[in-house]
Amino acid sequence: MFNCIEICTGAGGQALGLEMAGFRHVALVEIEKDYCKILQNNRPTWPVICKDLRDFNATNFQNIDLLAGGVPCPPFSKAGKQLGANDERDLFPEAIRLISEIRPKAVMLENVRGFLDTVFDEYRKQLFKKIEQLGYTVHVKLLQSSDYGVPQLRPRVIIIAMRNDCKVSFSYPSPQQKKVYLKAAIQDLLSQNGWLDKNILDRLENAIAPTIVGGSKRHGGPDLGPTRAKKAWAELGIDGTGIANDAPSSDFKGMPKLTPRMLARIQGFPDVWDFGSKKTIACRMIGNAFPPPVAKAVGLKIKECLENGFFDCSSEKKVS
Repeated sequence: MFNCIEICTGAGGQALGLEMAGFRHVALVEIEKDYCKILQNNRPTWPVICKDLRDFNATNFQNIDLLAGGVPCPPFSKAGKQLGANDERDLFPEAIRLISEIRPKAVMLENVRGFLDTVFDEYRKQLFKKIEQLGYTVHVKLLQSSDYGVPQLRPRVIIIAMRNDCKVSFSYPSPQQKKVYLKAAIQDLLSQNGWLDKNILDRLENAIAPTIVGGSKRHGGPDLGPTRAKKAWAELGIDGTGIANDAPSSDFKGMPKLTPRMLARIQGFPDVWDFGSKKTIACRMIGNAFPPPVAKAVGLKIKECLENGFFDCSSEKKVS
């Protein structure tokens, strides 16, 4: 099994997906205490380090196969001011520091679609140049989560860097032929109290959800995002103005609200993944997470490179 250090772990979406792809975590760095508690409750064996990434010294970690993480997206998000390097939350410089300290065989960093906007052309050029100067080949691609078993419109930029002594080229995972739609994903949860509205369920039959928005400590509560997202949900027969505690009752009339567990399903989390009892915090964790199925799909392609691309020069045997 290959090992991994993950930064900005959040509620564990990427970490869980990489675990499913066959990676063993040797450190997971996350600054928020609520998130750290969730990680430790769900995976007691995970070595969670609850501290600011800027204070994380990785020089003691050697022979690391993969450095992964989802550095904060607000500096690049269209929902914010897109300040990039001028945003104090920009942690790409810390990722560069860790690549230099650890020298992992592979790097996987994910961010929002806005990272590819023309306003950040020079930023990306300089970022990729620094990674390349450390001895890596950089790949970048926008992936649609709905192509990998997630019933949600969630485009994510996936940056992969393979160390130059890797003898094979990295390739991104191909889209899955069969999509997962909302009805198949959450009908059992919507109907668990006997609610059955054929008109709404028919709308969900071949529907992909709008992107779930987690909000932040300052902005965003337990709802389904901005006005345009709420309108999109309403067209599907779902009330996006809030989040319910429970599924609709059998005699409920009108548009039902989703529960945190339904949101977690739409994000690709297994039902056993617990986000705690505080609804606002749970929704923020879920909405800000990286879908585990996407992380798994990318992780499997990284693992292929690690299995076939690195060799012990003295024996010509694969290094695991």
